[in-house]
Parts: sequence; C-alpha cells; structure tokens
Amino acid sequence: MQIIGWGKALPERVLTNDELSHMVDTSDGWIRERTGILERRIAGEGETTASLAIEAARRALDMAAFDPVDLDLIIVATVTPEYLFPATACLVQDALGASKAAAFDLSAGCTGFIYGLALATQGIKAGAYDHALVIGAETLSRIVNWRDRRTCVLFGDGAGAALLGASSAPGGVLTTLLGADGSGAELLILPAGGSRHPATLETAANGLHYLQMDGRKVFRFATRIIPQATREALSRAGLPLEHLELLIPHQANQRIIEASAQRLGLPLERIFTNLERYGNTSAASIPIALCEALEAGRVQMGDHLALVGFGAGLTWGAAVIEWGQPWPAPPTTLRTRLLLRLRYRWAPLRSLLRRLQRALGALLQRMPPL
Repeated sequence: MQIIGWGKALPERVLTNDELSHMVDTSDGWIRERTGILERRIAGEGETTASLAIEAARRALDMAAFDPVDLDLIIVATVTPEYLFPATACLVQDALGASKAAAFDLSAGCTGFIYGLALATQGIKAGAYDHALVIGAETLSRIVNWRDRRTCVLFGDGAGAALLGASSAPGGVLTTLLGADGSGAELLILPAGGSRHPATLETAANGLHYLQMDGRKVFRFATRIIPQATREALSRAGLPLEHLELLIPHQANQRIIEASAQRLGLPLERIFTNLERYGNTSAASIPIALCEALEAGRVQMGDHLALVGFGAGLTWGAAVIEWGQPWPAPPTTLRTRLLLRLRYRWAPLRSLLRRLQRALGALLQRMPPL
C-alpha cells in the first residue's frame, strides 16, 4: 500500500501576529515566544471545510492522474464539519464525481488524519478497497473565540489530502498506532451544539460554541505522548530511531515539538515544521506538513517517515512509512489530465441532474392518477 498522490489547500487570507495584537491583549513577541507561530491562514467568504477539502483532494488526484470514479473510499477527518450531518465527505464525493466511493467523516481531533490513514490502510491491506482518499480539513477560525488570547492565537484553517493505492511494491505504510484516553475529554472541547447542550440563546451568550482548552494539561499530555507513540510505532515497524529520516509531528506548538524532540533524543534537523506559517490546523496539520516536506525535497525514495499526532478526545496516533513514491510524480499525458478536469467540471452538473430527477419523481408520485 503506497501513498500515490498528495495535495493541500490553504485560504488566501493571512492573519499575522501584529494584526492579532490589535484584536486582543497580546503581541507578536508574546505569541512567538510561547507558540512559535508567526501567522496563520483564515477562511474567507465562500471558503468552508468542504471547499478546502475538495481543493486538496483534486490536487492529490491530479498528481496521480487518478480518475475519481475509481475511488473506493473517502474519509474526511475534521472537527469543523460543514454540517453535523450529512458528512462533509459526502459533499466531497459528490463534488469529485466519485460515484462508487463510500464516504464518511471522522472526529478524532488533531489526530484525525492519522486515524483516517490507519483505517484506510487496514481496509486496503484487507482487500476491501483498492484506492482510498484520506483528507484532513478544518476551518477552526469559525469556532475560535477571537476575544480569548489563550486560544485565538493558536489556530488556523486549511486542508491536506493523501491518495492511497494498493501495491505489491515494498514499503508504503508499515504500521499504524492509535490510542485514546476519554478521561481527558474536557481538556479540549466544544461544549455546545451537540445533544448535551443544543444551541440556544443561553449557550450562545455564554460562549459555549467556542473551542475551550486547558493549555497546560494538554501541553503535558502532548510532550509525554508524542515520544511514547513515536517509539511504539517504530518498534512495531521493527525500525530503530536512528533509521528514521524524518519525523512529521502535529503542528500545535513549537515548545511541544522541541520538548518531544529532546525526550526522543532526535535532532531538530530531522523534524519537519511549518507551524510558524499556519498555526495549529488540527486534522489538516499533518497532511499539509507532509505535502510541504515533499515539496521541499525533505523526503527521498526509501526514506522512513514517522507521522505522529495528538488531539481532542484525548486521542493520539502514529504511522511509520517507507516512502516508495518518487518525487515529482511522473506526469501522464495532457489528454488524461484534460479528461480529469472535464470530469470535475461535469460532476456538479451531474449532481444537479440527479437532484432534479429525484424532485421530479417525488412530484409525479404526488400527482393524482389520470
């Protein structure tokens, strides 16, 4: 099983620390020192979790010159779905024209992409699927309290996608590790909007639709679990730490990354970070970082990577990959790419026609017999 395509999508709007200092009681120096973040991307009008997920997915499919009709599975990892239901993954499926693919959302906080990668990998290895698309997509700016400097400085929006394909070639995803500790559920939570606290004027007035986090306890959890999960995943893969070419951790906080590196005994040169430009993009964090590591030439054929994350739940997860896809991917013919682009353009029209067909059928059923 190999990763055969990858892509990312980021909003155009950049929000800098200096701009934030005019919104809340903070400063560029304070944010840099405590988080390592310089700026983040913020979704604008018309940009949503689904639109970012679709853009990242198309780029991953285009890279592999892969026809979405041949997709078997689409997983969207997100804590900011388009709706509570239907699943954002179903909207992505429709937009891509992936008519044969099963589609569902996955909520595992910032670990969501690793969870999705694990499920897709096991499904392909079991022979249930041949090709799966795993997407991490978030618009956290929509659930952040922009008056709370403890949280609003941390988060940003974006999406990343990976196309997985069955392969007999050596390497690929060697092993995955997933874990959870629900006793820490309240450490990182969106209190209202679910069945316990449905949306009311009171919940809105009390700010319960904003993300809430106990930063100190999450920090302690993260600096313990990242080294632990990395070591355990490497052990399962039969790979010693010294043979790990690159660690791609969840991009939450530079101090967490540095503390984890110290506990692992891993030099920072072997850890990829892009936190300073995007902040914490939750489930999108690791796939965006993976895309940028590949674009920067930090990954070569035969390299061993470890992806590791932690998040709300509390959850954690890690994956060890032996990279088997050359970079850049060899392009196919222009004709193939044009056909794929036409299929993307045609997908919304086909969706509209299906809806009109259903509406017409319902109307005919209500009409009295002649």
